[in-house]
Amino acid sequence: MFNTPGRILAIDYGKKRTGIAITDDMQIIASGLTTVASDTAIAFLADYFSTENVVKVLIGEPKQMDGTPSESTPIIEAFVEKFKTAFPKMEVVRVDERFTSKMAFQAMIDSGLKKKQRQDKGLIDEISATIMLRDYLSRKML
Repeated sequence: MFNTPGRILAIDYGKKRTGIAITDDMQIIASGLTTVASDTAIAFLADYFSTENVVKVLIGEPKQMDGTPSESTPIIEAFVEKFKTAFPKMEVVRVDERFTSKMAFQAMIDSGLKKKQRQDKGLIDEISATIMLRDYLSRKML
C-alpha cells in the first residue's frame, strides 16, 4: 500500500455561515462537504481533523474588484487568527474568493435547481468553497 498525499479542505467563511469543501486523499476531486454556523466552525473542524487526514486548508480572501480588501476582511482575518491558534501545525493557504458566490449561484441555475432551492444560502456557501477548491486544484496541476 502506498501513502496518499492527504486531503485539502476549503473554507468559505462568512459572518453567519461557513461553507466547507474537501478533496479526496489523492487531491483530484473536490466536493462540497457541509455548511456550518460560523460560530461552530472551529469545533466542527477540530472534530473533522481528528478523523480525516487533512494536510492543507484553503481560506477565502475577500477582495474588491480592484484587489483591495473587502468590508468582510476583518471578520475573515479574525477567523484566520483563531484557526491558526487552534491548529498551529496546519498549512493555511489564502485564496482569492472573488466571484465564487456568483459562480455558485450560476452553477445552481445550470444544474436545474428550483428557485426555492437556489435561495438556500448555506448551499451557496458550500458550492463557493467547492469552486475555490477546484480552482486551486486546477492551478496546482499546471
